[in-house]
Amino acid sequence: MAAMTNPPASNPSTEGSRVAALEAQKYLDSRLHAATTTTTPPFRSIPIIDLTSSFSASLADRNAVAKQIHEACTTVGFFYIIGHGIPKALCDATLQLAARFFHDLPQVSKEAIHMKHSKHFRGYEPAAFSSVNNFTSKETKEAFNWGYEAGLDPTGGDGKYVELDGTTDGSKNQWPQESELPGFYEGIARYYGHVLQLSRHLCKLFALSLQLPEEYFDPLITHPGGIARLIRYPPSTNPKPLSELNEDEEIGLGAHTDYECFTLLLQDSNPGLEIFSPDGRWISAEPVDGGIVVNVADFLMRWTNEKYKSTVHRVVNRTAKERYSVPLFFSINYDEKVETLPSCRTEDSDSKFPPITAGRYVLDRLSLTVETGQY
Repeated sequence: MAAMTNPPASNPSTEGSRVAALEAQKYLDSRLHAATTTTTPPFRSIPIIDLTSSFSASLADRNAVAKQIHEACTTVGFFYIIGHGIPKALCDATLQLAARFFHDLPQVSKEAIHMKHSKHFRGYEPAAFSSVNNFTSKETKEAFNWGYEAGLDPTGGDGKYVELDGTTDGSKNQWPQESELPGFYEGIARYYGHVLQLSRHLCKLFALSLQLPEEYFDPLITHPGGIARLIRYPPSTNPKPLSELNEDEEIGLGAHTDYECFTLLLQDSNPGLEIFSPDGRWISAEPVDGGIVVNVADFLMRWTNEKYKSTVHRVVNRTAKERYSVPLFFSINYDEKVETLPSCRTEDSDSKFPPITAGRYVLDRLSLTVETGQY
């Protein structure tokens, strides 16, 4: 597979999230298919970072962890975190909730909360309903999607939540009936609350990693965007290991970058996540016991003028078992702007990316994943 190329130049006069979303899709295609070379070093492994000392009262301890994050973000764009404070029992219970949703909820009840009823892409998503690759391949995943609610936020929020499209009239989520999946909402709320607070903690570490004040991002995450998903990947009908010699016939989730600040991925013990190295090879992100995967997404890449890598990745279940994962796509408040940080510009290197509105950019990227192109 060909190596990466530079991102397309942005035209400042065409400022707008829709333009940015289309450019991002073109950039993705260029990284996967361009015939040019790259000076970015390849990688073959994903670093593991222990967050334990990041909870220390010592700034030196926190800075030491932030330094590791900086190294991971400038080289791979992915890292595992351990010592993150979310109980393993809660992580296991959340993966069990995913299995319950897909196996125990009647199909007619899933259809009642189908994401086609939501202009914000919330609810049940059947296999092949969406595609991150313009439907050039059928994606086998099915999912349940939800977003931030003040009631899911341990802080209670600031009462100023704004949706993807700028509306302010409250939650847009579609939940299954409690009578059909007892304890489902309560279990989701428990995990979501933990991972939301962990995301806020990581924002402080990202700030330190960029040599910014630790609280730099705090005003931007008072009512954050936080789309999360339960995802089921069916067993492979022809299990075979990752190899350049094998043709990938069953794509769970096609090659893409994530849209927001960063993603926290809880995954079960079955491999499937694969990360695209700059030299054109796919690297398997094998599950780490007790670990959560973190990856840089588009906002962090744009903030840092591409110093931090929003790395291309995909999911291919190459096993004879079902695979479950629970990603949280953490965003700043959807009504905030994303533009290159002053510290990441120089006289010789102005911003590669025009300003965008966070929520609108995410919505426009999502609209490109459905055949109607509408929301």
